[in-house]
This record gives sequence, structure tokens and C-alpha cells, in this order.
Amino acid sequence: MIQEFKVQELTVKVYKDRKEMGEAAAEIAAAIIRRLLAHKEEINIVFAAAPSQNEFLDSLKTKQGIGWDKINAFHMDEYINLDIAAPQGFGNFLKQRIFDSLPFLSVNYLNGNAKDADLECNRYSSLLEKHPADIVFMGIGENGHLAFNDPPVADFNDQQKVKIVELDEICRQQQVNDGCFISLSEVPTHALTLTIPVLVGATYICCMVPGFSKANAVKDTITQEIKEQFPATILRRQNEAILFLDAHSSSLLDNQTI
Repeated sequence: MIQEFKVQELTVKVYKDRKEMGEAAAEIAAAIIRRLLAHKEEINIVFAAAPSQNEFLDSLKTKQGIGWDKINAFHMDEYINLDIAAPQGFGNFLKQRIFDSLPFLSVNYLNGNAKDADLECNRYSSLLEKHPADIVFMGIGENGHLAFNDPPVADFNDQQKVKIVELDEICRQQQVNDGCFISLSEVPTHALTLTIPVLVGATYICCMVPGFSKANAVKDTITQEIKEQFPATILRRQNEAILFLDAHSSSLLDNQTI
């Protein structure tokens, strides 16, 4: 690890590269899971689906001594009306990366192809009410979003648990930049997302953010006023949240910033 510091309630850990960051985050996440399962019969974890999570997920699923059969898994967002078999689907991403690799107690998918998206929001909200998140594993978007809570639709006091959102262009372009889609025209315009109160309502948050493309968002998260224009700034109010960075994503931070 290169550096560790706090910004208000948020702990920030900086590593030399994304591989080291992912492995360290997985080690800490595994310790949290074991600690929770030591006194709870089952726990609930929300997973993000994005290339930024690759190293973390690859390392997490190798950890020993975790009772995966006592864990209910959820994911935090999904495109609306993307082909059900498309590899860009977030449920499909997580299915391949981790959900099919481990014996979870349950895996609960958001259905972006539901005939009635509002009913799907209600269905998933009911699941989250029954199984409130103990841990959220997340990233931060290039526009500072958490899940698909882009700045135009982010609401720190959202009364909904799951909602339909229109994706802003920066968010959609990120999917192209990440290599998930060939062109902007292929990226869906709408999605289902867990809202910010659900995400930050978890007991523990591990936020993995590698890469140069996230450097501006990281700087905003740490330095800007806590407000919906910069959604990830809300993490600074969470005393059990850890932001994991690499040398690239932390490159715009200076000694005065931290």
C-alpha cells in the first residue's frame, strides 16, 4: 500500500496498481464477511458489475473460510431492454464473474427485460426490504455516479429503493470507453438502479476505483461539497466505508488534498 488517509468518515487506501488494489480489497472484504457470519445466520451483499471490479472479484472468490451458502447476493443496476443474453448485461457479468462460481444461499437478479419495469422495481424493492444490505461492493463512475445514480437523477434522500433512470451521456460513453460496447448508439438509454439511500444504508461499503479514467471522479469525491451533483461525495458520511484506489485513479490528488 502506498498511502492511507481519512476524509471525514471515509477511509481511503491507495495501492501501486489495480491488481494489488483488488487483492487488498478482497482480503479486507473477506474479513468483513467472516466477521458478520460469526454472529449472523445469513447476510446480504450487493455487488457492482463493471471492469473496475474484475481484480477484486477474481481475488474474492478464492478466499477460504467464507460460508457462501449463508449469503444472499444482489446486484445494483441493470439495463432496460438489453438482449437477455448480452454479455454487457450486469446480471450476466456477475453470473460469469462470481455468482456461478460459488454456492450462494440465493442470487437475486434485477430483470431489465420485465414487461412492466415499475413492477420489477417493486419486486426488487420488496426483496431488499426483506434482506437489507450488510455489505455493498461498488465502484464510482466517471461522472461520479454510484450504481446508475448519475448526477441528474441522484437523490441522497430518495424515497424509492429501486427506480427507473435515464442514463446521461457521460455514463453511456463510459460503457464505450470500458470496451463494453463498440459505439454510443449501442448503449441502452435507460436502466434500473438501486438508489443511493439503499447503497449507503449498508453496514459496510467497499468501493474499488482503479484507472486514470476515474481520476477526476476520485478527486471530486474527496474534495467537492457533499451534494447530488457529485454523487459519490456521500461516501464521506459513511464511517464503515473504504475507498480503494490505485496510483492511476489517485493521480490528481496532492498532499494538500489529502
